[in-house]
Amino acid sequence: MSKTMTQVSSRGVLSALMGDAGWRDYYQVTKPKVVMLLLLTALVGACLAVNGLPPAGLLLAAMIGIGLMSSGAAAYNHLLDREIDARMMRTRGRPLVRGQLTAMRCFSFATLISVLGFAVLALWVNMLTAWLTAVSLVGYALIYTLYLKRATPQNIVIGGLAGAAPPLLGWTAMTGNVDPHSLLLVLIVFTWTPPHFWALAIHRRDDYAKVNMPMLPVTHGVAFTKTCILLYTVLLGLVCLLPYLTGMSHELYLLGSSLLNGAFLYYAWRLKFKADSGDAMATFKFSIVHLMLLFIILLTDHYLLA
Repeated sequence: MSKTMTQVSSRGVLSALMGDAGWRDYYQVTKPKVVMLLLLTALVGACLAVNGLPPAGLLLAAMIGIGLMSSGAAAYNHLLDREIDARMMRTRGRPLVRGQLTAMRCFSFATLISVLGFAVLALWVNMLTAWLTAVSLVGYALIYTLYLKRATPQNIVIGGLAGAAPPLLGWTAMTGNVDPHSLLLVLIVFTWTPPHFWALAIHRRDDYAKVNMPMLPVTHGVAFTKTCILLYTVLLGLVCLLPYLTGMSHELYLLGSSLLNGAFLYYAWRLKFKADSGDAMATFKFSIVHLMLLFIILLTDHYLLA
C-alpha cells in the first residue's frame, strides 16, 4: 500500500510540474534538429583540437553542457517569439502557441537546463567554455531574438556569431584556450549562416512581412536578397579554403569542401537566375547538408591524414 501511494504521489508531482504539456512539447522547444547540427560542429571542433581521440569523459561532459545550454537558448527563443509565432504559418504549431506549454513553464524549463548546462561545463570541463557558452546563449536568446531580429535586416549577419560559436566551444573544452584554428571554424559557420537563412526568409517572405519583421527579403526585396545569397556563397567558398591554406587540413578536405561549395554555388546561382517556386527551400535544405558534410569531411581528413 505504501509503495502504491508513493507511486501515485510521484505521478501527482510530475503531473503538476508538466501541466498539460507532454515531453514532446518540451523537446520541441529545444529545436533538437538545430541543436544536433550545432553539436556536430562542436564535436568536430573538439576532435580537431587534439592529436588522437579526445578524452571520452571530458568530451561527453562538453557535449552535454553545450547541448543543454543550446537547448535552453532555443527554449528562450520560443518563449520570446511566441506572439510573433502565433501569426506566422511556419511557427503557429509550436507548443506555446497551441497552449500546450505555458510561458512560465517554458521559462522555468529553459532556465533549468541552461543552469544545469553551465554547471556541467564549469565543474567537469572548464570555466572558459562555460562562460563562452553563456555569452552565446545571451547573444542568441536576448540580443538576437529581442533586439536584432526586430531592428535591422542585418540581424542574421550580426546575430549569426552566436550560432557560429559551437566549434570554438568544442575546441576550448579540450584545450582551455582559444586557438586561431578554432576561429577559422567559427568563421566558416559565420559566413555560411546568411545564405542559409536568407534562402528560408525568401521562402517565408510573406510570413515575415505580415509580422513586420525586417528580414532582408522584406526590406530590400527578393531580387536583392538572391544577389546577397550568391555573393555570400562565393565568400563562403573562399573562407572554406583557409583550413587547407593554413595547414589545418589536407587534400581530402580541399577536395571535399571544393565539391560542396561548388554545389552550394550552383544552388545560389540557380536561385538568382533560374529560380522557380521551390528553389529557395531547396537551397535552404542543401545548405544544411552542406555544413553537416563539410564538418564530417574536416573530421575525416583530421584522422586519416593528420
